[in-house]
Amino acid sequence: MPEGKRLAISLGPDFDAHSVWMGTFRATSQSLLSRGEFGAEVGVPRLLETFERYGITTTWSVPTHTIQTFRTAVDTIMAAGHEIAAHGVYHEFVPKLDPAEERRLIELQLQLHERLLGVRPCGYRSPALDVTDVTLALLAEYGFDWDSSLMGRDFTPYHPRMVTHLDLEQGNAFGPESRVLEFPVHWSLDDFPELESFKGSPLMQSNQAVLERWKDSFDFAYQRCPGGMMTFALHPQTIGRAHNMVMLERFLDHVVGHDGIWFPTLSEAFDAWSDADSAGPDSSPNPTNLESTRHV
Repeated sequence: MPEGKRLAISLGPDFDAHSVWMGTFRATSQSLLSRGEFGAEVGVPRLLETFERYGITTTWSVPTHTIQTFRTAVDTIMAAGHEIAAHGVYHEFVPKLDPAEERRLIELQLQLHERLLGVRPCGYRSPALDVTDVTLALLAEYGFDWDSSLMGRDFTPYHPRMVTHLDLEQGNAFGPESRVLEFPVHWSLDDFPELESFKGSPLMQSNQAVLERWKDSFDFAYQRCPGGMMTFALHPQTIGRAHNMVMLERFLDHVVGHDGIWFPTLSEAFDAWSDADSAGPDSSPNPTNLESTRHV
């Protein structure tokens, strides 16, 4: 951690816009598409203004469909000093892809990032936070430093292992640790399931319930996991609604009332990570493992 810092927090938006509806939900309703447009035209400016006011620079995970459809918004994000990470081509549902198509789409998004933005993304977040058996191997092959799609920890970056053998009676078997560093996520720190309104959705929660959950998670991490990191997945079309922005700012007021908070991009957190003292799968946890050395 930088000197004087105790806990890192990534408030990373997933700027899906139209693509979440078209790619994951296979829907082209004008009403649903207008939600994505709200994210680009209203949610993004609101988040950028809030991030500037609180001194936050973060990582935005953006499908290349969004880059091409709402290029001005993406340019504004980059001009504000934020990082753009890979997030699929059209918010494709990765578990349904065969290996050849998954490889093709990873290659395509890298080509589009380099051609459209002039920079190759350092990290990847899978659309819908799910992967296949080959996703991590492909990310390593194509030179990604980090992933943020899995849920095997809560406040500790780690090197994930794929389950290579399933056996209900004798237990499962793991493969080797990935070279790629994982910044774990979880649906409890994702605004979309509980705050994006669907008619009759059983997942919807009150803003107060979500706020208390986020505050409880932060308090636990701050008090008991020094040197750790919280990784959020926010969505401009969701968190950008007025009542949700009020909730987010109440959460941030709670967070910045504590000393030693660091708001890095995920690539900055990667650069600060050291494996030297981090816990292996059979080791005791080391609570202070964000150091000023580059992960190799």
